[in-house]
Amino acid sequence: QVQLVESGGGLVQAGDSLRLSCAASGRTFSNYAMGWFRQAPGKEREFVAAISWSGISTYYADSVKGRFTISRDNTKNTGNLQLNSLKPGDTAVYYCAARPSTTVVPRTPEGYRYWGQGTQVTVSS
Repeated sequence: QVQLVESGGGLVQAGDSLRLSCAASGRTFSNYAMGWFRQAPGKEREFVAAISWSGISTYYADSVKGRFTISRDNTKNTGNLQLNSLKPGDTAVYYCAARPSTTVVPRTPEGYRYWGQGTQVTVSS
């Protein structure tokens, strides 16, 4: 089992940047695929980005491609999501998730076993 804790959210203006972090503890994080999802009020949880256990393969939702960057540091058991050129539509609670896998990188919430508690990102216009 792995425990995940997100940090780095906040209130920013449109066009600003934020860097979210996900600290993992418990099992060997390097054996886990990792994803970021977000959920706005009244909406379903949606995929944002995902990264393979090695960090070599990355995937993005079309809505964030070119603006967000996912990364990880397995030596520090952390994952990161750099959010640039933020828009009011990016306002949501952002969650990191992990799945023990060295072959699969899910892009749906159902594909992940472990979740953090979420961090709020609010972008004002």
